[in-house]
Amino acid sequence: MAVYKVEVTTGDMVHAGRFDSIFITLIGTEGESKRTELDNFGVDFTVGKTGSYTVKSTLSLGKLLLVKVEKDPYFLLPENEWFCSKIVVTTPEEDVILFPCHRWVTRGEYVELRGGRDYVSEHWMEDDFYGFQFLNATNPSVIQRCLVLPSNFPVTEEMVKPFLEDGSSLQMEMEKGNIFLCDYKRMDGLPTREYDGEPLPLAAGLCLLYNNPENKLIPIAIQLNQQPSEQNPIFLPTDPENDWLLAKMFVKNADTIQYQAVYHLMNTHFLAEGFALATLRNLPAIHPLYKLLIPHFCYTLQDNTSIRKQLFKSSGGLSESSPGNEGLIELMRRAFSETTYSALCLPENITARGLESISNFYYRDDGLKLWNIINSFVKAIVEYYYPSDSDVCRDSELQAWINDIFTHSFLGKSSSGIPEGFHTVEEVIKFITMVIFRVSGQHASVQKGQFDYNSWMPNNPLLLRKPPPTTKGQSSMKTILETLPNIGETVNFMTMGWVLTEKYSDTVFLGTYPVERFDEPAPKKMIQDFQAELSILSKAIAKRNSELVVPYNYLNPAQTLSPFN
Repeated sequence: MAVYKVEVTTGDMVHAGRFDSIFITLIGTEGESKRTELDNFGVDFTVGKTGSYTVKSTLSLGKLLLVKVEKDPYFLLPENEWFCSKIVVTTPEEDVILFPCHRWVTRGEYVELRGGRDYVSEHWMEDDFYGFQFLNATNPSVIQRCLVLPSNFPVTEEMVKPFLEDGSSLQMEMEKGNIFLCDYKRMDGLPTREYDGEPLPLAAGLCLLYNNPENKLIPIAIQLNQQPSEQNPIFLPTDPENDWLLAKMFVKNADTIQYQAVYHLMNTHFLAEGFALATLRNLPAIHPLYKLLIPHFCYTLQDNTSIRKQLFKSSGGLSESSPGNEGLIELMRRAFSETTYSALCLPENITARGLESISNFYYRDDGLKLWNIINSFVKAIVEYYYPSDSDVCRDSELQAWINDIFTHSFLGKSSSGIPEGFHTVEEVIKFITMVIFRVSGQHASVQKGQFDYNSWMPNNPLLLRKPPPTTKGQSSMKTILETLPNIGETVNFMTMGWVLTEKYSDTVFLGTYPVERFDEPAPKKMIQDFQAELSILSKAIAKRNSELVVPYNYLNPAQTLSPFN
């Protein structure tokens, strides 16, 4: 019999305690415990208190991965939300594992907790975990298959041969589709803010990665600026340890900055704002697409206003990044000029980047399934209200809506591929699917992992203080520590990550429509079918995650917000 000691801490704010029943399930590499109610004699889970409980399992669960928390009603008492601060589990092997929570838990939902930050702090220097993050952490949007090396990235066969399969070559691996590239050319020449009287460094690097026979994606070459030269060497895993680590950190610095400015803020928050304003300006409340869309925008304007005020103020998390406000705005301007409708549609995005078959790509796997579920739901709703293409063409309010988005959100740029008007039912279905996926699933995929991956500052730094290395063999751990943000900056960035991933008591999950806007039986049944499909996907993801060392839960519908807040 394996006995696990579980310590559960309730938050110290007013009304954090509860009277409902709390259940947990421990999930490890060798199995999971039975669903166990946490119940001691007397009152449990009172404000600011820590309770100790025991969970028993017939056999050891192996390495503990997840704690699943559920809250059920106690008799007929009304809803009583509970704020769980943290859970600490001591295993039979005497390992003490922290599972941060820091969120309200409501009835009928389950919360999966993992010690993500602890895992990151232990493994961030490992090359296979470094490569894993380009697929399944906060920014899976940059990596692409590399069939031909860029002319400004002169990696030779001799440089990378030690890291490839025996008897293979770089050319052979590119032809087999096993070589991938992250190119941060968009960052080249980006203005940065002054720090101690000097402009902060920012590397517009290139990182070459190899999907090896063990299906682990590993970095095999890094160049930290776009133009090759003697002062811009290509760093390799066989270089001195601190040189290689510093090179990887500068790539991650560029990746994290681009992630926050472009793939998080611009491509989810700010696009959602344009969609929301077009909806409010052009679709009356009685319009079926208003009813379908407005639940996804209920916090958009408030949220974005708060972001502009808090994150871009002089002491805000983003204004303290290497580019500062001026550089971030320029970066978004550059990225926006390249934004296309095709890139906003996940299936086309995955295909364009050549990522259809790379293994262990859970963002793609879960994202495409979620896209298809949303698409089926949208198809049912749209075809119910628009039986023919002529119905689409005749709807002046719908045409005004899409033209507003084309004109104001995409500045009337035909090169973006955004339609100026709708001509077919299929066009409406595709566009509405993109909108709903972008403000729910896509936002969740780039937002929910921020504290997991970014709170350990060396892993995803928004600021590096010293210039990137220009020669090999000159870096030390002292160099690395002097390059990282100081304590105050680190705390500021960590706080931003915690706030941006915190879930609030008025959270609405995907598939949930708190206000009953549709009165016909048919769309009500479509919503029920949508919810059922989301539930099936959620269970499949939870089962898959129970077998992973690093679970991927960011696109689990049970944890995906319908409107972000």
